[in-house]
Amino acid sequence: MVSQSFRPPSVPLMTVDPYFSVWSASDHLYDDHTRHWTNKRNSMTGIIRIDGNARVFMGKLELNEHASGEQPSVMVQKDLKVEAVTTTYTFEADGVELVVLFTSPLLLDDLDLLSRPASYLTFYVRSTDGKPHEVKIYMDISAELCVNTTDQKVGWSRKSIDGGIEAMCIGTVEQPVLARTGDDTRIDWGYVYLAIPQSDKQETTIHSYEVREQFMKEGHLPRGDDEAYPRPAEEQTPVMAAVLDFGLVQDQQASQYVVAAYDDIHSIEYFGEKLDAYWRRNGMSFEEMLVLAVAQYDEIQAKCEAFNRKLTEESSIEGGSHYGDILSLSYRQAIAAHKLVNDENGEILFFSKENFSNGCIATVDVSYPSIPLFLLYNPELVKGMLRPIFRYAGSAAWRFQFAPHDVGCYPVANGQVYGENELENQMPIEECGNMLIMAAAVCSYEQNADFARDHWELLTEWAAYLKENGMDPANQLCTDDFAGHLAHNTNLSIKAINGIGAYAILCRMLGEPEGAAYYDAAKEMAANWVSMANAGDHYKLTFDSAEESWSLKYNLVWDRLLGLHLFPQQVIERENRHYLGKQNKFGTPLDSRNTYTKLDWLVWCASMLSSKAEFEQAIAPIWHFMNESPSRVPVTDWYDTLTGEQLNFQNRSVVGGLFIRLLKPIA
Repeated sequence: MVSQSFRPPSVPLMTVDPYFSVWSASDHLYDDHTRHWTNKRNSMTGIIRIDGNARVFMGKLELNEHASGEQPSVMVQKDLKVEAVTTTYTFEADGVELVVLFTSPLLLDDLDLLSRPASYLTFYVRSTDGKPHEVKIYMDISAELCVNTTDQKVGWSRKSIDGGIEAMCIGTVEQPVLARTGDDTRIDWGYVYLAIPQSDKQETTIHSYEVREQFMKEGHLPRGDDEAYPRPAEEQTPVMAAVLDFGLVQDQQASQYVVAAYDDIHSIEYFGEKLDAYWRRNGMSFEEMLVLAVAQYDEIQAKCEAFNRKLTEESSIEGGSHYGDILSLSYRQAIAAHKLVNDENGEILFFSKENFSNGCIATVDVSYPSIPLFLLYNPELVKGMLRPIFRYAGSAAWRFQFAPHDVGCYPVANGQVYGENELENQMPIEECGNMLIMAAAVCSYEQNADFARDHWELLTEWAAYLKENGMDPANQLCTDDFAGHLAHNTNLSIKAINGIGAYAILCRMLGEPEGAAYYDAAKEMAANWVSMANAGDHYKLTFDSAEESWSLKYNLVWDRLLGLHLFPQQVIERENRHYLGKQNKFGTPLDSRNTYTKLDWLVWCASMLSSKAEFEQAIAPIWHFMNESPSRVPVTDWYDTLTGEQLNFQNRSVVGGLFIRLLKPIA
């Protein structure tokens, strides 16, 4: 649970996948429009009427320019609490308390629920002055949630669904399903829904945003939906609006909720085939999904509350309250940067989007830092990350003997797009090491190597590549490609050595005889590394650089977690304690060349410190970065350690790596 004193750079509201994603990038929910993770507007608005007096609690209200009267007052925000799968705002005004709970039930042990594109918004109200108050709540979702740009035309409809649900939806007229790829993009196909469990005290309409003014004045909505259909989303912006009438509110808390959902029709294109979301695999319709989402509301809320409590307790025990704050803020971001689907064999595929980087899908060096979260709660999802890479690398379309970087540009996974597939733009050591370490990690934590056996030819090829080329890497990129090409990279050499050791683990698990030889080779390479990289009290950036150079050797963490024991423990301790002396206000830089850093690698290095006190010392600057950064975006993993300003990247799945302190080493 995020502590009251913690100010997230951006607050997760509805976080389901890379497209269905709504955040608040301000201190108060009413300071600004709610936004997509790209910071484009994904507007939702909330207004409360207390005894006829209207106040805004969500969104930046835009009234008709000809509207009479003053802008409405706000309901004062008193508290914000961000937990793993819920965000809770508390407001007070006019003798009434309003609690607004956003729930995205991304529970990793329930893949049906995880993939279900439905998010809950629950309103709790009570009197705080001992007097009864008439309360109505208005909320709306705008057409901005279903367009890439607001000049696109939208249409709308409504339906009553069995089970007592009134559902409204808006979508583009064109419906270009899976036609748009890219990074800074939003979905422009499918339909955004607002679903309301029916009662005789609720009103709904699909109309211009001007309905907000009517509600504030009169306390109700116009009859009938807007007839100016279709039109561009920016023209008298259509909204799906609902009014929840609480009647006379006493001091006992009353509640009502709505469901926001998104029907994307098809989710991913995978080597020419259009794949549906995982929840659809048995033929469930969208309407049936909504009925289930409503029927299971109480059960889901209870499960979410239990998981929030569990993560708060575990993270605080392992790393202190600051670590609890960091993980609570990161959990939904890490998961909702993915989409879960099934392939033609019924196996799951878990596709990441490389957000605000280049938009690649299933990027190997984005999966690699993210896996600690998924190893903790459901290793099957790590297999889902790896399967697309294995399929592509085993096809005739991939012409290199090392592992690929990606399989396309989200949401189209038809083959690598990074670096125009030119050799000089590839990451040979990086991606081979990543794939071997991830494969060994998932097999080790499941204690079953069948997954590796299914892909043994490729794993063997990549291990041989690392054995031949990994000790002293040639001039090439690593996952920190923004830093440019680098020859003799000592941290990349560690990855190669651990990758070879990871292959030896898999050999042992599968009874393959060459395992001992690969482990001996890795052990010898590690001994050479210690000698070649030694700079006294630390280890150098490159084998040929000056002794005062240094870098975060985050790849060492897998030597400990996988139980490889290739590097002496004193090397790990000496190197990681060295970083504490290099800390700036917001953390230790990535290396001696610049003042910027990578968030995930900071926590990986901190996790290798033996004591809880040292770990807390190492991550304290990260908490302050999140709390003070002027960059109001979903957590960025690339920022300046002096100013706290974002360099690039936001809302990336790599924050799953921040959970690494909770991951127990393999014996």
